[in-house]
Parts: sequence; structure tokens; C-alpha cells
Amino acid sequence: MDPASTFCPHLACPARGQTGQGNIGIHSRKEQRFLCTECRKTFTATTGTALYRLRTSAETVSLVMTLMAHGCPRQAMVVAFGYDERTVACWLARTGVQGQAVQEHLVEQPRDLGHVQADEIRVKKQGDIVWMALALMVETRVWLAGEVSVHRDMTLIRRLIERVRRCALPRPLLFCTDGLCAYIRAIRETFRDPVQTCVQGRPRLRPWRHLCIAQVVKRY
Repeated sequence: MDPASTFCPHLACPARGQTGQGNIGIHSRKEQRFLCTECRKTFTATTGTALYRLRTSAETVSLVMTLMAHGCPRQAMVVAFGYDERTVACWLARTGVQGQAVQEHLVEQPRDLGHVQADEIRVKKQGDIVWMALALMVETRVWLAGEVSVHRDMTLIRRLIERVRRCALPRPLLFCTDGLCAYIRAIRETFRDPVQTCVQGRPRLRPWRHLCIAQVVKRY
């Protein structure tokens, strides 16, 4: 594992630099421990990851999580690998937290999005149905955000658009959505910046310039 991708637990920000450069050094190659030259504390290669302090091998955990990501039920993992169901659930929770952290660190960074497409998927699960709203940057095919809710309503769409807002710079932006009217209101209310004045009270919010919304009209 690249030590630059780990987090120094004794610093407020991620430790930067490659091994032998910046403020990351090798403490023990055999034990896979690294040294922060700023706080003089050591940490393992798995610090800040889903594998931190797990006794099971990384290959086994990765295999189980890959199978579950492709739809294998948790009970099948328990029977196939012999682990307790609570252990597998803990791994799944750790993986979710790690995925969220990677999403926020790498994807949710301000950039020129240019063209974004958003849509919802009706997902069937055992005994229930949920809606998953997704947003995609068209130029790079990067999934910017995803939100899940039982209801296909304004709350779901607003959460999705707010996550897209974290990824966007105030540049010309085209939003393509389906016919759900909640998108128009959510986009208009989210992509606004306060106008700073010397007057006390809540500042006036100004919409982004060159923000375009295109709705697809479906014909059956």
C-alpha cells in the first residue's frame, strides 16, 4: 500500500509525500510501519483504511466485499467462509465508511464539470423498494454522487444536488435530467452564492451565471 494514501493519526490533515519525501518515512519494512517526521509518531500502512486492526487477511476481506457488492447475500458469505454474520456486517460497515471517505477526498473537489446528467433508479430489494438518485459527469464518466431513499421526492433530489454542488466550480454548467420537476427547484436553490454587502441580516443569494437545465421529454 502506498503510504501517501494513508492518514497520519496525529495530524489534522492527511500526511503528504512519498516514502523518503515530504513528511513520511519508513519505520519498519517488515511490520509495514511508517513514521511521520512532523509529530515523530509511527502508524501502520492500514491506518485510515477499512483494514485497520483487522486480523483477517486483506485478500479475504476484499474477496468477501467484492462478492457482496455483486449481490451475494450476507448469509452466503457466512456459509462459504465460516465467519460470524456480525463480523461480515462489520466489514461491510467499514467498507462503506472507507468508500465515503474516498468519495469526499477524491471526487467531491471543486472542478469544472461542464455537463452533468442526473437520474433515478427504482431498486428492488427483499421485501421493499427504494430509489437511488445518481449524478454523472459526462466528459469523464465519473459518478459524482449517489443518494438512496424510500421516497422519490424533493428531499432525495436536494441531497443529490447538494453533493454535486460540492464538486462544482462556478463555471458554465449544463444539467440534463428527466421530467421530475423537483430537479428544477433543487438546482436553482442549490447553485447560488451569497452577495456580500455591508447591510446586516441574511445576504441575498445570486444564482450562478450560465447555469442551464435541460429536461428530457419521454414519449412512450
